[in-house]
Amino acid sequence: MLELRQFEVLRAIAREGSLAAAARSLHYSQPTIAHHLAAIELHFGARLVHRGPRGVHLTEVGRLALHHAEAVLDRVGLVEQEVRALVEHGAKSLHVGTFPTAGALLLPPAVRQLAADGVRVSLAEGELPTLVKALRGGGVQIALVYSQPGEPLDLGEEFALHHLLDDPLLLALPGNHPLAGLDRVPLGQLRDAGWIMGTSDWDPCDHALGWACAQEGFEPVRVMRTDDYGMLKGFVAAGTAVALIPRLALTGHESDLDLAIRPVEGPPLARRISVVMLRSTVSDAADTLREALTQQARKITQAWCGTSA
Repeated sequence: MLELRQFEVLRAIAREGSLAAAARSLHYSQPTIAHHLAAIELHFGARLVHRGPRGVHLTEVGRLALHHAEAVLDRVGLVEQEVRALVEHGAKSLHVGTFPTAGALLLPPAVRQLAADGVRVSLAEGELPTLVKALRGGGVQIALVYSQPGEPLDLGEEFALHHLLDDPLLLALPGNHPLAGLDRVPLGQLRDAGWIMGTSDWDPCDHALGWACAQEGFEPVRVMRTDDYGMLKGFVAAGTAVALIPRLALTGHESDLDLAIRPVEGPPLARRISVVMLRSTVSDAADTLREALTQQARKITQAWCGTSA
């Protein structure tokens, strides 16, 4: 049977580059390191480490084993930390993943409810691949993610995904742009414009823009990449480009920046915001946060409908 010490030894060997250095880092003897390495190699029936004149390095099998071993060790460390805090201080904790605009408007009211119940919340910001990795590794227990409507996220059976709201994508134009006076802007009239787009090639907002522009027979020309909506607004206002911006990223003061925010003519564009966690997650705090996020999303959607009305 595998032991955590064997995983620790494998990680130390990979980190230190030799059995002797791994022994020093773990305060073991070198024969003990060799014993644990032999045991884990016997368990898998394969060599995990290649010994050479310049030290040791992991084989392909070793690298695969280390990938999972590190996730196990990280999860064990998290369990120790949370259980110790609960036993010693009665302190519950919840590690939450988010992306910036959700963190600004969706999370704070929900987190306030948890804080009132004595739950300590920590936040990790990132995009979808980073957050999914953190969920699998135990670094976060629940995360806010977004995708393009009509293209459901396929995260695997181990994840439970709960839809919160669809966040409309609006067109940001300089206030003095010739199209700024229109109630709805036809994308076809922006075929010669430069666009500010996201930093990730898989960004659902950019995919929505690309699809909409393709319906008009052109491909948007990217002139800048950023995920910082403050920077995006500043450069659009300066007249250097146009951009799509999620409604959640609007502050209500865009007119002070001489920005015009308009819907795009045609099928509505949006990003779908959801909350996700592993089905195996056992956390009352995570369930409470999911319910609080659902309530906050409902309030935001109702406010948008009232504004539209």
